Amino acid sequence: MFTGIVTDIGEIVGFAPTAQGQLHRLRITCRYDQTTIADGASIACNGVCLTVVASGVESGSTWFDVDAAAETLALTTAKHWRVGTRLNLERALKIGDELGGHIVAGHADGIATLVSREDLPDMARFELSTTRELARFIATKGSITLDGVSLTVNTVKDVIFSVLIIPHTLTVTTIGTWKASTEVNIEVDLMARYAARLTEMK
Repeated sequence: MFTGIVTDIGEIVGFAPTAQGQLHRLRITCRYDQTTIADGASIACNGVCLTVVASGVESGSTWFDVDAAAETLALTTAKHWRVGTRLNLERALKIGDELGGHIVAGHADGIATLVSREDLPDMARFELSTTRELARFIATKGSITLDGVSLTVNTVKDVIFSVLIIPHTLTVTTIGTWKASTEVNIEVDLMARYAARLTEMK
């Protein structure tokens, strides 16, 4: 489990299919202490929970390897990742950690596409569109996770929703690079999904 609070921005420095061709092995550099990264650990990469299969230090930088399965490549923005792609990173939540965002599973539900960006004096406003299936879980003032970042929904109209981003978040995440047509991973609020399921069962 995660909180949607990004703790580092990593960069893909290696991307290649495995011998079997069903997985892609990614090598990602970061600023985490390599001694704290255990094989089998979970790290959210742009909101996608991936399992560390190896780690090390090279030229003073920590790196870790993860495998992206075919389904991950098909259903998330991982299909666009290449060497040089920068990713929002978050380590898995530990018991006792501060829950600064909201409960995030790291299981992306799909993709949202940036429709417009408006840079305001003290923040930026982003409008995004998603599928009708996912839009039913998005509510004004509710929580949403975009590329691994916990955000509050500002407005919703049909399949279009907006979020307001403060300068700090624009600086410490990759959101500052978003522009029209950018695709991002979206994870809807778990509570909204459970509430919808309970309603369906009545």
